[in-house]
Amino acid sequence: MYLRKVRITVCSIMIWLFLTPMVSYADTAIIKGDNVNIRNGPGTNYQTIGQAGTNDTFSIIQRQGEWIQVQLENDTGWIIETYLSIIENNEQSTVDTPPESITIPNDHTQIRNGPSTEYKIAYFAEKGSSFQVISVEGQWYEIQNKNIHGYVYKPLIDKVEVPSSSTFKNKTIVIDAGHGGRDVGAIGSSNIFEKDIAFLTAQELAQELTILGSDVRITRPRDEFVSLGSRVSFSNMVKTDVFISIHYNSVPELPEVTGIESYYYQEANNQLAASIQSELIKATDSKDRGTTHGDFLVLRQNLQASVLVELGFISNPEQESSLRTTIYQKELVSGIVNGLAKYFASK
Repeated sequence: MYLRKVRITVCSIMIWLFLTPMVSYADTAIIKGDNVNIRNGPGTNYQTIGQAGTNDTFSIIQRQGEWIQVQLENDTGWIIETYLSIIENNEQSTVDTPPESITIPNDHTQIRNGPSTEYKIAYFAEKGSSFQVISVEGQWYEIQNKNIHGYVYKPLIDKVEVPSSSTFKNKTIVIDAGHGGRDVGAIGSSNIFEKDIAFLTAQELAQELTILGSDVRITRPRDEFVSLGSRVSFSNMVKTDVFISIHYNSVPELPEVTGIESYYYQEANNQLAASIQSELIKATDSKDRGTTHGDFLVLRQNLQASVLVELGFISNPEQESSLRTTIYQKELVSGIVNGLAKYFASK
């Protein structure tokens, strides 16, 4: 098809402008606290339908007094303005011109397959990586270089908050890879052992925390049986700042069950569990099974801040397949690290 030069009159330009839809974006609400209630109406007398955590973001639909109605994944909800930072977007234009390129300011920046947190994380971009910006969709840049194509959330570029090495410096963290040796733990849908996946996660987490400056101790440095009592004694002996026990779930008779949950024993450790749980869900988009009191020996007899995390169901074929990938393991580690950073910052 060939293009022909045509004469465009002022009148036709006006008609074109009138018919072209103006692009506008809703104001954004960013959560300022943990476990913030989302209700089905503008008041505390309305039912709680969910909770949000620090830095969760929502598009604003309307305001009613001190209550903000926000867009959820499949519904709407109301949050009191006290727990929100509001980013107003008054921009209206027919064209949203993106920058020509961006440089990633922090390691492990999440690159997704689409312009929403509903899309899976496809890559983790490293600090200093450069990308051409193809387009802008709301709060997302579409980016690419010779190796990667995907979407990055604007605030990760414009205003990034990542764990600082000073947050973890001089912190002693004990990582307990569940089971080991003759104790294989749960068995997955493809006959994989819980002990092996737990050990893989523990090694990845230890490496990341060591880079951040922590004194990392591991209760099970290899595939061997270590008694629960020995694990707790080790944690108490080294004056641990945080003890994390890594596990995976399995319910073979219910292979569709999925999700992540975190356990604490002492009420004082509820905040630790909640911080890690919220960041794990944010990093992985997994089903949130919440935080629960858990009467486990490694928690009950631990004199230090301690948490036990169940990072997924290896009896679920789809989740088991994801858990065996490097990308998903990095998501899990990112969630735990960010949760620890939030916990340490609150102390």
